[in-house]
Amino acid sequence: MPTVAVILAAAGKSSRFADKHRKKPFVELSGKAIWLRAIEPFMDLQDVKQLIVVVDPEDLEWFKEKYRPNLAFMNIDVVAGGAERADSVGNALQQLKSEIDFVAIHDAARPLLVKQWVEDIFQVAFQSGAAIPASRIVSTVKKGMNGVITETVPRENLWAAQTPQVFKRDLLEQAYQNRGLFQPTDEAQLIEKIGHVVSIVECSPLNLKITTQDDLRMAQALLQVLPKPKSLAPLHPFAADNSHLFENL
Repeated sequence: MPTVAVILAAAGKSSRFADKHRKKPFVELSGKAIWLRAIEPFMDLQDVKQLIVVVDPEDLEWFKEKYRPNLAFMNIDVVAGGAERADSVGNALQQLKSEIDFVAIHDAARPLLVKQWVEDIFQVAFQSGAAIPASRIVSTVKKGMNGVITETVPRENLWAAQTPQVFKRDLLEQAYQNRGLFQPTDEAQLIEKIGHVVSIVECSPLNLKITTQDDLRMAQALLQVLPKPKSLAPLHPFAADNSHLFENL
């Protein structure tokens, strides 16, 4: 069975989230920090042998102190991020254990991930070497400039990329070695750049990325409709008590 390291990208500035007190990964969603919800689906997967959270250097000591019990119980390594997302992930790659075969990079701002989706992405990545979840674009797509439409883009074959994005370790390391000054918006771009095929795993649009306050309100509502695990046992001592969500199942 291949071994996987999970890198949770939580080093962004959250400039569009518009909360002067907290960055979005550290805001609570139904009683639990968003970043904790994002990492929990990986916790009891046998393939996962290492968990790394990347945070902004200015948040590093605060994060370690604030979440010390969670980090200790969940055996999470904490790494200081860089100037851009790719720099942050690159810093985490330097901390991989020698036995790791695959790397999964997940947005700390995607707290609605479900374990079954993760397992599906892992299986495709293990076969192809590179796989990402994505949802089909269903709306009409317009390209605009200066407040007016310049083009209607055909939506056929268009996908909205999500995370976790999973890659064979040596493939991802090769992509980073060839990155130069390029600043990708996701890791798949780096893999595409070196000519390797990236598989698409169709995933639910419920795997929402929180960017704005409106997204946070939407995520709060969507928590109630996510597929739920069969067991009522909490994942770990710090899990929120969500047993009421199972009463009618």
